[in-house]
Amino acid sequence: MSDLAKIPATADATTDRVVLVTGLSGAGRTACLKALEDIGYEAIDNLPIGLLQLLLEGGGELGGIRRPLAIGVDIRTRDFEVGRLVALIDAAHGATYGANYGDCARDIRLLFLDCDTEVLARRFTETRRRHPLAADRPVMDGIRLERQRIAPLKERADQVIDTSALAPGDLRRRLWTEYALDPRHGVTLTVLSFSYREGLPREADLVFDVRFLKNPHYDAALRPLDGRDPAVARHVESDAGFPPFFEQLTAMLEPLLPRYYEEGKSYLTIALGCTGGRHRSVYVAERLAAWLREAGQQVILVHRDMEQWESRQKIGLPSGEAQTSEKEGP
Repeated sequence: MSDLAKIPATADATTDRVVLVTGLSGAGRTACLKALEDIGYEAIDNLPIGLLQLLLEGGGELGGIRRPLAIGVDIRTRDFEVGRLVALIDAAHGATYGANYGDCARDIRLLFLDCDTEVLARRFTETRRRHPLAADRPVMDGIRLERQRIAPLKERADQVIDTSALAPGDLRRRLWTEYALDPRHGVTLTVLSFSYREGLPREADLVFDVRFLKNPHYDAALRPLDGRDPAVARHVESDAGFPPFFEQLTAMLEPLLPRYYEEGKSYLTIALGCTGGRHRSVYVAERLAAWLREAGQQVILVHRDMEQWESRQKIGLPSGEAQTSEKEGP
């Protein structure tokens, strides 16, 4: 029997939780809902307040199945009213439901996503999106107006997360920590790929350097791809040093991870780094995460610097590849 079997598997998810995700436009509500969906929530965005009320009054059943829900609501939601939403949340907590609404003993949490005004303005400018309250006015006016209107939600929130300096992977890890559905899941494992050029991840518990592997960057056909692409995977696997490295890596982790659990450690981050953070480290992280999942472990997979590169590509900003390609090393 594998030593990893000593770490308890995740039990059945809590079904009575509802996380209402709100906050400032551009603060990351969509990314938050996606992360919660990955954890195991049924994610619904922009659910009209009237339907939200019916859902909560009905005990939170969705299609006859009671399950944990993550619901996004903000100023773009149909029939959105701050006062009405606050009253609904208070009622759902049992303040005013009484006998009219039956047994609605649900774990309802209001999560508010905040962000610095200057950062929000830059995000709207870079993505060329129009702020929903700006109309023909400057985006800063829309942000200030929205902040003023939804201030009561921030005051009422069970938790406020400031996303000003959070990368997508950081937000996912924060949500996993705060909103995991089963507190008995043992050690929460994060497998993280990174670029040494961007520095070591501070949160890493174990760091492995994979720069000794054949570098796909030097193959013109592979350079624009990343470590999730089969062609890049074949290139890395063709390195004679990869099979023994991965075998020794897993052989070391198999008895090591249960010891962390036995010592009471709840979170463990395994980081794998290469020069650019897009090819070798990404592929090895994917392989390691798959191996851990096959062993029955819950794994958060984060490609720290590849995510930042992809974000810059989407909005047409320089990725820095041209300036750094000559410095790419083994």
